[in-house]
Amino acid sequence: MADQLLEQVRDIVDGQIDFKGQELADVLATVLLSVVGAISFLTGFFLQDIALALKIGLGGTALVFLAVVPPWPFFKRHPVQWLPVGGSMIPSSHQNIVIDEKMVVER
Repeated sequence: MADQLLEQVRDIVDGQIDFKGQELADVLATVLLSVVGAISFLTGFFLQDIALALKIGLGGTALVFLAVVPPWPFFKRHPVQWLPVGGSMIPSSHQNIVIDEKMVVER
């Protein structure tokens, strides 16, 4: 029972996301941090309160961290299909290689 629970926690914390998920996380982090920074700056500027601007900035950064860092399921929608260990699924005698727009058969 404890081993199953530990395995579930390990799967959640493992952090395996796919390449499209990494790109999405990067875009989300950039956009959300820009929005938080703009809101923080404008609030601090108009209210003339640097402490409030820092609190908004730090709180927003913490929320962005929670949105981007954990391996949420929407970061795992496009899993990579890797080739099996030791070679490809296609026998090497059937692989075609194109060099300078000419087909070369590998033997």
